Amino acid sequence: MPALLSNAILNALPLQLNAFRARLTAVSLPVGMSIYEAHEAPEFAHFLTSGIASVVTTMQDGGCVETGMWAREGLAECMHLGGKDRVPSRCFMQMGGTALRMPFADLETDFENLQPLRDGIQHSMRTQALILGQLVACNRLHEVEARLARWLLMLQDRIQDDVLLITQEFLAEMLGSRRTTVTMAAGALQRIGLIEYQRGRVHILDRERLEGAACECYPVIHKLSNGSAS
Repeated sequence: MPALLSNAILNALPLQLNAFRARLTAVSLPVGMSIYEAHEAPEFAHFLTSGIASVVTTMQDGGCVETGMWAREGLAECMHLGGKDRVPSRCFMQMGGTALRMPFADLETDFENLQPLRDGIQHSMRTQALILGQLVACNRLHEVEARLARWLLMLQDRIQDDVLLITQEFLAEMLGSRRTTVTMAAGALQRIGLIEYQRGRVHILDRERLEGAACECYPVIHKLSNGSAS
């Protein structure tokens, strides 16, 4: 299957749903693009085929933290399906990419009527819920250096590249920490030769040792993610 169509949910659909696939439109998603906003119904449904979409929750004081991450294994708007409750988080493209999309209202109808599609999306939702639970514990209990190592590994798994183009602001949002704290953590990983950190760019130099520096959450999330894409 062409790389453009490489989405785990779509790849697993049976041939009889080719008509559903044919209704999807390929789109580019630039870095920073909003996929959906908090408490708003999405206009489109995006089956990501490349790039990274981050789900973040923002508090009244402006502080925010990552509460989810989508790549080619998922449907970014899956939490909006199956009910009328508005999702309190927002989702944006942390790293630019591509997707196959359709109007969200159309997907809602197909979700109800096409059992294989519903099964695939619900499996992805269950996996994401398990990953979210692990991230909540991680953000509460683990030191920022170990969390940064875990998050960089998660990104590399999804884009399959040693070079990650991410800003300092995104790093801080994803880890729920101050930019100065994240800069210090990245500097610590750089001093021991695990990464090369420049403004807007992280180069992973030694993945094996970076895995050793990450917290225990990384192998748990890695196993869950691989199961989702299988």
